[in-house]
Amino acid sequence: MILSSYKARAAGIAGVIVVAIGIAGCGSSSSSSAPGVSATSITFGSHQPLTGPAAPGYSEIAPASQAFFDYLNAQGGIYGRKIHLTYKDDAYNPAQTVNVVHELVLQDKVFGIFEGLGTPTHTKVVGFLNSSKVPDMSVASGCPCWDNGTSQPYTYGWQPNYTIEGKILGQYIKQHFAGKKIGVFYQDDDFGNGGLTGIKDEVPASQIVSAQAYQPGGTNVAPQISAIKAAGAQVLVDFTVPIYTALGQLASFTLGYTPQLVVSNVGIDPTTVGGLLKTFSKGKAGTALIEGAITDGYLPSTADLSNPWVALFKKIHDRYDASAPFDGNVEYGMADAYTLAQALQVAGKNLTRQGLINAVNTTGSKLLGPGLVPFRYSKSNHGGYGGTEIGQVRNGQIVLFGGPLVTDPTSSGPITPYTTAQPAPPASGVSVP
Repeated sequence: MILSSYKARAAGIAGVIVVAIGIAGCGSSSSSSAPGVSATSITFGSHQPLTGPAAPGYSEIAPASQAFFDYLNAQGGIYGRKIHLTYKDDAYNPAQTVNVVHELVLQDKVFGIFEGLGTPTHTKVVGFLNSSKVPDMSVASGCPCWDNGTSQPYTYGWQPNYTIEGKILGQYIKQHFAGKKIGVFYQDDDFGNGGLTGIKDEVPASQIVSAQAYQPGGTNVAPQISAIKAAGAQVLVDFTVPIYTALGQLASFTLGYTPQLVVSNVGIDPTTVGGLLKTFSKGKAGTALIEGAITDGYLPSTADLSNPWVALFKKIHDRYDASAPFDGNVEYGMADAYTLAQALQVAGKNLTRQGLINAVNTTGSKLLGPGLVPFRYSKSNHGGYGGTEIGQVRNGQIVLFGGPLVTDPTSSGPITPYTTAQPAPPASGVSVP
């Protein structure tokens, strides 16, 4: 019943930036030989948790991406083609994901899949997409399993993979909570295990006193939190989706357990988690239960309106997507769509599926935009952003500090500062190498 109140909005609107290069007067001269592409349109598909345990917050992402495309289309699209995103509900259920993706590819004839959300869900369709040679762009998950361009040449991650994120969070724990007992609460799949691997790469094994997994779908996490408390953990690390961050914090509150909280970026959007806490507690709790939590970010904080990207996204949100909260999920959808627009621009007028893949393989690492760190894209490496910046929940908002850091998912890979300045948004259009 609680989850049903977080069903997604039926459709998204609006968008962001205008593509300056090649958007006008090109429709009749553009050609292609691929499903989902005509002289006037490009259609992508996506599976999204519009209902179910991952719907809170995440159901905002695809509408925000569609908002970008709607605005872009009003300016002429890319090379005269308007971009359409057909997104369908899979309820974060892998069996439904298979049905949805097969329908999108085989019946709806989409050009590619964009921003398919979820580790346990998307792993069930990545083989089908690659064997069918369908572009599988910007999977909305940081699983390291998207990174291998040799075995999965049509699949690309977008956000930092969870091992990279775990390493950077782990280094912060090692530096600032030396000698403290650490407990880890994580989703029992490649998401949680990838994050746990990164933590273990940096935090001495003797400090990790308990690691407790949950399966998506249930709501009783008291046994896991109780076990972590009983082990004496002074720092609680969550690799959780928002609903389980909230459930874990409510269980901690009920148990009188108040460790220092450290949470993966994907599970700590204050608007989303605070809303869940308020709902679950019938108004008795909110963001106060996550205040002071350590987290990280690879996009500028939505609280920082002095950042030109955030200011731009807020302006667009207010005009085109005002029914959604302006939070990290909306920013994610807009920023991700910006990256896809860049890649389509580089791929050129004569768009084909292989042409888009070639464009990302050759120039993807040079695609710059709202991210604080660079992409890792190459022909063999299809991982997304290569790092993140430490942040903290302060006064109900995420504040980033310390500067961006980059690393790779190997245990021996160093963690180093990234000092290249974030580019400002172009006056109009998307920047391309």
